[in-house]
Amino acid sequence: MRVIQSFQTKMQTKGMMIVTESKLEKATFAGGCFWCMVKPFDSLPGIESVVSGYTGGHKDNPTYEEVCSGTTGHTEAVQITFDPAVFPYKDLVEVYWQQTDPTDAMGQFVDRGTSYRPVIFYHTPEQKEIAEASKQALQDSGKFTKPIVTSIEPAQPFYAAEEYHQDFYKKSSAHYHGYRSHSGRDSYIESHWKK
Repeated sequence: MRVIQSFQTKMQTKGMMIVTESKLEKATFAGGCFWCMVKPFDSLPGIESVVSGYTGGHKDNPTYEEVCSGTTGHTEAVQITFDPAVFPYKDLVEVYWQQTDPTDAMGQFVDRGTSYRPVIFYHTPEQKEIAEASKQALQDSGKFTKPIVTSIEPAQPFYAAEEYHQDFYKKSSAHYHGYRSHSGRDSYIESHWKK
């Protein structure tokens, strides 16, 4: 199933109305706590929305508490609606890698367990191909001494998290920054991705 939406963009240019049609697509990434996965994508060009939620489990409409209990099989993730003509999927994948430790299959940083595992959930065969090629290129780069273990899986139903989790970095800035600075994520990104 290809997840694409059509919409029209109107631009006013010297008194002339130009109508262009764009295709919006979905990208779904799990990289540990979803609070930390929104901001890196939120301000990129061509991004319509970044929603925190749960995917990959066996229960409909799980709650945060149920997901954290490890009994539903879900993973915390973000689902991004984007215009690939403005910001291509391959570039989103590159941004994704640089938010994660791709060598840790059982969580990310201070958050441990399967609900925090790193996963690229692909929505189309093209996304799968791009993600697999990018993962192989990262492995071949020699940047990491351990294997790249981020999973690449077909997208499954995605359930938006509770409202208080959405845009957490904006709504609860002090809590977000306190959590993030103590999670180990920023120091890892600095030492592994900003070299």
